[in-house]
Amino acid sequence: MTACTAVVAAVALIGFYTLGQKEESIQGKVEATEYRVAGKATGRILELRVEEGDYVKEGDTLAIIEAPEARARKSQAQDADDAASALDEMARKGARQEQVRTAFAVLQQTKAGLEIAEKSYRRMQRLFDEGVVSEQKRDEAFANYKAMEAQVKAAQSQYDMARNAARREERMAAAAQGERANEAAEEAGSYANETLLIAQKEGEVSEVYPRVGELVGAGSPIMSISVMNDVWGTFNVSEDHLNGFALGKTFTAFIPAFNKDIEMRVDYVKDLGGYAVRKATNANGQYGLKTFEVKARPVKPLEGLRPGMSLVIKNP
Repeated sequence: MTACTAVVAAVALIGFYTLGQKEESIQGKVEATEYRVAGKATGRILELRVEEGDYVKEGDTLAIIEAPEARARKSQAQDADDAASALDEMARKGARQEQVRTAFAVLQQTKAGLEIAEKSYRRMQRLFDEGVVSEQKRDEAFANYKAMEAQVKAAQSQYDMARNAARREERMAAAAQGERANEAAEEAGSYANETLLIAQKEGEVSEVYPRVGELVGAGSPIMSISVMNDVWGTFNVSEDHLNGFALGKTFTAFIPAFNKDIEMRVDYVKDLGGYAVRKATNANGQYGLKTFEVKARPVKPLEGLRPGMSLVIKNP
């Protein structure tokens, strides 16, 4: 009887250690640096040069936005810059009769532009009151109206200067006006150039948001690009296993997609704070363990490693 009891106990003990113990593991996933492509100009998507899954290089054209307002603003700013430069030259050298006539023509041109801008603003105000257009459109029309109003005042000043002998203060004012007009032209030009969206880094197009013909606002994301040569793994690790994930330490992770191991180095550890999952360390739940986010990069590049792939750390 005693021998039988000993045999049963031995079998139970072996079964406990061979079957009762469960292999622990930590599962993570592969992530990659991603950036969003957006333009400064409001307009419609005229053309999409890439699709989701395409690999692009730095400098490749990704999309073209049709933005007539940006082109018109650039043209107006360039005209104002040319006029300001001419009037600045006139103030420095003295006005001839043809320059006086030019200043007068510029004044009349800006007055005509002001009249159009005012009518456009009044019309937008009525449409806004009726709920037809957005507040942004009304505000844009008002801003254009006030800008044209300022240009009329500047043109009037330059015309008055042309008719009279320019004083030193007036010459300085003309030079300053010319600098402001030049800066405005450069700014308008930068907005117009934003209608052509260019890849800033090479990578894979992970998502395209709008379709051709859709209206996009300034700063609205057009697509996302994943930088495939900058990938890492992210793991959620409880603090009772954190000792094996010190900064700079290497470990081995298993990639199910390739059925192979990869060596990784820890380069980031962060407390997940209130979003962390806590678990009790004993039956009474006297205290809990916090979860930390651990990021690690492959020690050596692995071709084909893609965002979303699983990573498993066995027996951490």
